[in-house]
Amino acid sequence: MTSLRDKIVFITGASSGIGRACAFAFAREGAKLLLAARRKDRLDELAPQLLQAGAPAIHSMALDVRDNAAVERTITNLPDEFRDIAVLVNNAGLSRGLDPVQTGSLDDWNEMIDTNVKGLLHVTRAVLPGMIARGHGHVISLGSTAGHVTYPKGAVYCATKAAERVISEGLRQDCLGTPVRVTSVDPGMVETEFSEVRFRGDMQRAAAVYKGLTPLRPEDVADAIVWAATRPAHVNIAEIQLTSIDQANSLLFHRE
Repeated sequence: MTSLRDKIVFITGASSGIGRACAFAFAREGAKLLLAARRKDRLDELAPQLLQAGAPAIHSMALDVRDNAAVERTITNLPDEFRDIAVLVNNAGLSRGLDPVQTGSLDDWNEMIDTNVKGLLHVTRAVLPGMIARGHGHVISLGSTAGHVTYPKGAVYCATKAAERVISEGLRQDCLGTPVRVTSVDPGMVETEFSEVRFRGDMQRAAAVYKGLTPLRPEDVADAIVWAATRPAHVNIAEIQLTSIDQANSLLFHRE
């Protein structure tokens, strides 16, 4: 088992959901936290709780991963004590709408592609050279069962998560011969703000997604991420798929 004590863990989309759960999970491991989100006020509210949970130090940043110039500027100007990033958790992502391709929104498509695919690449490209130069590092990206099994009216979102899976596969090959590990963590349904974001605040429609079943919790996914990050240095967990007992894949659910 690899200790994460005093190691720097960079989490994008850390203000809510899986990213927030990861922040607490890594804090309990004694990691120093580098947290990014568009809503920095939420990160500032979390900081005292994360310190109490065990994080020895925290640096929070407002960052939109879609903006490559902002990503590069942020990584270049990190405080000296937060430059040595040991673990990158590419968590920032979202879904918009649930429409067939023939009536889909171009704005929704662009937001998903720019965040889930290009944003992941922006951050990884900015952080990875430093990991290779220092001789250690781990890139963990959030995928989805949607990247393995496509569902109706979700073609573009599913495509972005398939892209994450393939990018992780390619990155693992590109990093062969370096000490950098690459992992894709692909959960099924998780009860977070995901559906609220997808349906633009329609709480009734968002609640219906989870009706009659028990979804994963953000903490379940964070536990899998920390497990992957704490394996011995010679062990690379390539991919983790996890669902609740009520889900078989992106299409099949058991509801009471």
